[in-house]
Amino acid sequence: MSINSKKFTKVGTDIEEVKRLNSRSGLSYNEVKKLLAEQYRKNNRG
Repeated sequence: MSINSKKFTKVGTDIEEVKRLNSRSGLSYNEVKKLLAEQYRKNNRG
């Protein structure tokens, strides 16, 4: 097995490429929820 071998799904999707693209796509759903909750708490304190 070579060091540069890639992981693919059964249909041929490059798993590492998907992970790389997802990491550059912006905030995740849970990150957005957390950010909105923090802003809501901050705005409703005063």
